[in-house]
Amino acid sequence: MSCFENEGLCFCSDKKVKFVAYSTNFRSTYRCKNCGSSPRERALIHCINMYAPNWNDLVIHESSPSNAVSNFIKKKCKNYISSQYYPNIPSGVTHNEIRCENIEDLSFEDKSIDIHITQDVLEHVFFPKKAFREIARTLRPGGMHIFTVPLILKNNPSRQCAFLLEDGTVNIKGEPRYHGSPVSSDGALVTWDWGYDICDHIALASGLFSTIIYIDAIDFGIRADLIEVIVTRKPLFALNE
Repeated sequence: MSCFENEGLCFCSDKKVKFVAYSTNFRSTYRCKNCGSSPRERALIHCINMYAPNWNDLVIHESSPSNAVSNFIKKKCKNYISSQYYPNIPSGVTHNEIRCENIEDLSFEDKSIDIHITQDVLEHVFFPKKAFREIARTLRPGGMHIFTVPLILKNNPSRQCAFLLEDGTVNIKGEPRYHGSPVSSDGALVTWDWGYDICDHIALASGLFSTIIYIDAIDFGIRADLIEVIVTRKPLFALNE
């Protein structure tokens, strides 16, 4: 039984739909009846539309696609590249008919991607500095990383909660936590709890600046906690030019 519903424009369906929430946890249960998208996914597409209105013609890479957003972008963008991460499979290799990419060590050439998209991925990497650097390296001037990650610590400092040691073992602080994974039934281990200072981590690692966007728009089915979208932009020209 639903606890809330309304009609509105779904950016993932690109039409008027009915949104239905089945609990007060809107982040997980406030869904589009047409495409099944969540508020976080609709917020992401809204930001892509705002910051890159010509995205249909751009080169877009999405790491770990799995939902309505991924399907929508793949359908609309002729230069869409998707990849999944498989441990011990090198980046750029095709495995199970899927392109493999480690976001900490991408195989893409320098300045070859217009937009990187990640949806709740960066709370599962061990070395986010490497990921931020690789994203910056592969972005074209004027390119963007548009992504979501649960900013559960809000104004408190971000902290790492799982560490990959040199011998390949994992050291976990506290109880291990897992989120759903599109490639593993075991789920994806949570390695970082992020706060709003993620923008500082990105800037220190890559030199790029980021904006955190929070949208509350019930007419677009965008209302929930932890649905911030972060947009990291690469300048058209180097700052020292």
